[in-house]
Amino acid sequence: MNGEKELELARERVIDAISKNMNLYGVTESIGRLYGALYFQEGPLTLDEMKEELGMSKTSMSTSVRSLLELKMVGKVWKKGVRKDLYQAEPDWYQTFIDFFTIKWRAGISLNISAMQKSLAETQSLIKDERVDTQVKNQAKLDIEKLTSAIEYYEWLNRLVDSFESKEIFEFIPKNTDKKTERS
Repeated sequence: MNGEKELELARERVIDAISKNMNLYGVTESIGRLYGALYFQEGPLTLDEMKEELGMSKTSMSTSVRSLLELKMVGKVWKKGVRKDLYQAEPDWYQTFIDFFTIKWRAGISLNISAMQKSLAETQSLIKDERVDTQVKNQAKLDIEKLTSAIEYYEWLNRLVDSFESKEIFEFIPKNTDKKTERS
């Protein structure tokens, strides 16, 4: 027994788990499989090599790589004498987490704050308008309280995202620096 098959099964289990986990966060399983496959590679791969490895079409592979590049989970690598683009998985899981979630969180924060600020301005206008019914004004006042509270939450979430991007978060929750990750 040379162990090659067992190693492949062990890697496949992790790749499968990564792809399912990424699917929970809105990334397709095929993109998750590509990331997992790249993670276990000893060096960077071209699109053609990835296509061969995963059996996906070149168009699908290109789209998947573009998604991983946007999420900063994969980077382009330069290699002397190689004319095709080479790609490699980001090996730092902490950085991958930070990049993935901050990209997603920033988009959600921006969308929600924009909608809430617009609604807050409109609601405040209703309260000032003499033609608006008292009952509607009272409901608007309650909505203003709710919107103000929600905006405060999103401002807090923005600061949380800032702490990830600046890596200040690790002052409060340090990385596990114990290199012994082998489990029995």
